[in-house]
Amino acid sequence: MAPIAAQDRLTALRDLLARAEAHALTFLESLDSRPVMPRRSMDDLRASLGGPVPPDGEDAGRVIDLIGREGHLASMASAGPRFFGFVIGGSLPVALAADWLTSAWDQNTGLYVAAPAASVMEETAARWLVDLFGLPTQSSVGFVTGGQMANFTCLAAGRHEVLRKAGWDVEARGLIGAPATNVVVSAEAHATIFAALRLLGLGVPPDSHRVPTDTQGRMDPDALEALLAQLPPGPTVVCAQAGNVNTGAFDPLAAIAAACERRGAWLHVDGAFGLWAAAAASLRSLVDGVALADSWAVDAHKWLNVPYDCGVAICRHPAAHRASMTVNAAYLVPGDGDARDGLDWVPEFSRRARGIAAYAAIRSLGRSGVEDLIEHSCRLARRFASRLATQDGIRVLNDVVLNQVLVRFDGDDAARGDARTRAVVSAVQKDGTAWLSGTTWHDMAAMRISVSNWSTTERDVDRTLESILSAAQQH
Repeated sequence: MAPIAAQDRLTALRDLLARAEAHALTFLESLDSRPVMPRRSMDDLRASLGGPVPPDGEDAGRVIDLIGREGHLASMASAGPRFFGFVIGGSLPVALAADWLTSAWDQNTGLYVAAPAASVMEETAARWLVDLFGLPTQSSVGFVTGGQMANFTCLAAGRHEVLRKAGWDVEARGLIGAPATNVVVSAEAHATIFAALRLLGLGVPPDSHRVPTDTQGRMDPDALEALLAQLPPGPTVVCAQAGNVNTGAFDPLAAIAAACERRGAWLHVDGAFGLWAAAAASLRSLVDGVALADSWAVDAHKWLNVPYDCGVAICRHPAAHRASMTVNAAYLVPGDGDARDGLDWVPEFSRRARGIAAYAAIRSLGRSGVEDLIEHSCRLARRFASRLATQDGIRVLNDVVLNQVLVRFDGDDAARGDARTRAVVSAVQKDGTAWLSGTTWHDMAAMRISVSNWSTTERDVDRTLESILSAAQQH
């Protein structure tokens, strides 16, 4: 390839960025009117985007146009106001803009020396998050991909600390020959907890190490206490939950923390979306006792509404956190003094500066704006529940304490109720007005509505309710 003059390179770059911006704005401007579920089939996508490696490459502008066109047609409108599936937030405009700058700067935040501005913004965002959640001020923070790696990082710190206290250096010696570590989880633990435990070599806890829950999915603290008393002596890690993925319910964290303290166990809290309740005065009582835990996992790309991906691992014990993550080598240049090197707090070395979007969101919203975002979503969830609960043949299965609404469409018997519920979920998804997901809750099919997007309005809720009630009348 012949050298390209600097001015020509800039001209080409401006054209590509302008094309990308135009495609992005076309997509974003369509979010309120487009079908939420894309209409393009997998075969259509493979035909337009697949094929063998191009022998000679293609014009860069045409590549961006292809990506922009197909992405517009075949992307789920999960960034829009009527996406209520899983627990997926949209992107605040300021966070999206900051994320574009993050890509333009292309910083590797493993080391301060390679990314000074990004390091300080992540350091500041970390401090702000700890403050918003009311956690111990000395807590350390790592920005990871999502709840999966946040749980992994926190539990790695926990594994380090409980084995250190037992006289074992797991980072140096591995797990072969190590004291057995007791791991206790809720019967309603999220799947990412089990994946993290597998990756850490701790395995999936047997049924005997799973604490039963109540009808809302909250861990039974008395059962936990009894289980801890029966465990063989040795290192112990307990995983609790702030925000059940189906019901939004919170484990009784104060009682759980007290039981863990008596045992000398490490308490980890999976608060992927529920920990955000700590940032809202009207909801803070739900997380009573959360600050007594040893580590916390949370997602900024859920309720802070920053672009994917941005998970956060927080640890009360910075020494344990750092020991479980950091690496050293002669060719790695650590920051001077107390400069923040990202590789000390996360499993990755090379990564993008995902904390910049979180920094931008919090700085733009402020404490009151974050609180309004959380409380607004919860008000809209209650709007869903209050309307659906008045309809014949429709049951709201959970106490709507947060942003999750769990709905059942009854039939003549349990099997027909399951079939009807799944049919209504499918019909709403295909209608395109909104998208929400199905689940199974205590052996019953259910519809799960999660309100997490900053741009959702009462009108969006009412339009979605019309779609749900219409589907229910037809099935």
